[in-house]
Amino acid sequence: MSATDMFWAAPPVSRTITAAAVLLSAPTWMGFIDPYYVVFIRQKLLTLTSVPQIWRLVTPFILTGPKLGLILDPYFLYTYGSQLETEASRFTQPGDFFMYLVFVATIILLLGGVWLQGVMLLSPLTLALAYTAAQENPNRQLTYFIITFSAKWLPYAMLAMTFVMASPQEALLQSTGLVAAHAYDFVTKIWPEYGGGRRFLSTPQAVQRWFAKPGGAAQTRGAGTAFSGRPANVPQQQAGGGGGWASGFSGGAWNSRGAL
Repeated sequence: MSATDMFWAAPPVSRTITAAAVLLSAPTWMGFIDPYYVVFIRQKLLTLTSVPQIWRLVTPFILTGPKLGLILDPYFLYTYGSQLETEASRFTQPGDFFMYLVFVATIILLLGGVWLQGVMLLSPLTLALAYTAAQENPNRQLTYFIITFSAKWLPYAMLAMTFVMASPQEALLQSTGLVAAHAYDFVTKIWPEYGGGRRFLSTPQAVQRWFAKPGGAAQTRGAGTAFSGRPANVPQQQAGGGGGWASGFSGGAWNSRGAL
């Protein structure tokens, strides 16, 4: 299998954000792009004196660290992202994982970017992914560097590593990812199932149509092989259609290639 085939066979959302991280970070840390223009600076986003630089809502989440970060950050981003996208029981409908990313990124942006004035937000996002992945199978044994422990301790091991190798301030910024992931759990599971409240976050039908596969298409997940149908209330002529900006920028749905 060629590298191109391996890329298109990867989960669509995870492969897209990982590729974006590499394509942005490599030229940035090689000196071709000034990091000042891609990190989060609130004053450049919320401004009345010039055009708002809205790309800063996205680029801080896909800018890796320099040197070793160019390798490790995309690796962890893809590892935990693809694990959730293909195996997580909570992401069963088309677009669920995408909405999860939007939700946790928004919380991280508010807490880590606006409140703590952090400028690079990939570390909190990766921690959020690791926390949610650990919740799916908390007792699974894994090895983090040279230490083996249950998956439920992974987020805290990552925080401890950041605290020791970076700084307490960086660990505080990274911890916003933990808050964001737990907030997602609260509004989608804890409050509706155990608190008797309504579910405040669901995947809009427009997003479901964007990610939906053609009816009857097989998709392999951790629990087995499922056959995707149409999202509820989606008209027949729209199922599996719609333009996406992945999968070669073709006219098919986002996940016209790759497993969900």
